[in-house]
This record gives sequence, C-alpha cells and structure tokens, in this order.
Amino acid sequence: MSDLSAFRARGRQALLSGRATYDPPLTEGARRWGAAGVLRPEGEVVARLSALAATLPAPGHWVHGGPSLHVTFRSLEPYREHVPEDDPLRRAYAGALAEAAAGLRPARLRLRGVSPHPGGVLVHGRPEDDTLDLLGKRFAGALASRGVRDLDHGRRRDLWYVSLAHFAGPVRDPAAVVAWCDAHADADLGTAELDSAEIVRFTLTGDRIAVHSLERIALAGGAAPV
Repeated sequence: MSDLSAFRARGRQALLSGRATYDPPLTEGARRWGAAGVLRPEGEVVARLSALAATLPAPGHWVHGGPSLHVTFRSLEPYREHVPEDDPLRRAYAGALAEAAAGLRPARLRLRGVSPHPGGVLVHGRPEDDTLDLLGKRFAGALASRGVRDLDHGRRRDLWYVSLAHFAGPVRDPAAVVAWCDAHADADLGTAELDSAEIVRFTLTGDRIAVHSLERIALAGGAAPV
C-alpha cells in the first residue's frame, strides 16, 4: 500500500514550489486520456463527491462530478478521438474484461482524505475487499495473453483514488488549492460500491471531461480465485 501521508506531502510541495503540471486539450496520440479500464461509483457517494469538487477553488480547470467520477484500474492506450466498434484493440479489451471480471463481486472502496498532486486533486480510496486487486491482476494477464501491451505495462496498482480535478493550465493560486485540500484532508465521503467494470474513452466538452462507455461488465459473482 502506498504511503498516503508521503503522497500528500509531495503533492503539497509540488504545488507550493511552482511545479504543478497540467493537461493540454485532448490531442490524437497524446499519452493522457486514452481508453482506460475504470469503475464508476453510483448513488449518494457520487453526490457527495460532486458537491465537494464544486467547492474547489480551481476556476478554468477540469473539475469532475457525476458520471465523470471514476476509479482507474488500467490505462490502456494513447488518446484516440475515434474507437470504432470493430477496432481490434477494442475487441481485445472487451474479451479481456469479460475474462477478468468473471465471478468477481462488486468492489467496496472507502473514500477518505483529499490530497493535492502535481496535476490536480484526488480523494484517496482504501479497498475493503480484494476485488480491485484481483480485477487489475487478472485483466493485465488477459491482455498479455492476447498480445496487448497497455500503458501500465502490467504494473500492479496499489494507490486507488477518485480524481476531483485535473489542472488544464497554469495554476494561478496554488496556495488556495493546497489550503482547500488541507481543510479536507480527513474528509470522509463514505464507501463506494463499484458494481461494474468498464472500458471507456474520454472527450472534452467545454471545460468538462466526459466519460463514454465502450464496454461494460457487471460484477455480480462471489469471490474469484486468484
């Protein structure tokens, strides 16, 4: 498990020392914002996350809410504006997702604590079961068996979170962002039950990131074997 206090401290220092980074508008071939494997929370926790994000002092940046809130378990490819239904990689992702999700129960993720990081603001998640770890591990193996190399290169994630905002340009008042994060450092947003896994693509609509589902698999089984 990643050291969350150290993560928060590094993020604070990056912003306060002028080392914030930001994402340019989505462009073909860019490494960020390509197709990804995600899980999206539903219900009251989404309303709480959205309400919290709306108070973030980050005008001009990509503040997330509603269906754009998500937990990423695998970054798949550079950005493509169009991912057609018959695309070979999309078909491989769909097959790998179905294989990885088979028999897995919904994931439960306790969302508590806000942190800044060089590129934005997030809420930390602590898994209450092994579903996220199993899903990530099995999906990586299923991709590899299909000869697909993803952007995570098989890396096993141990930091889970929901992003509240990504910086879309220079941060005009980083001290205000850090102070806001400090004020919500122990915010308890509750437990998100993540009952489906998706392959999604992202688009920029005005000043908001939109999430579009390409494939979706319900997590409805019991615990699956490793």
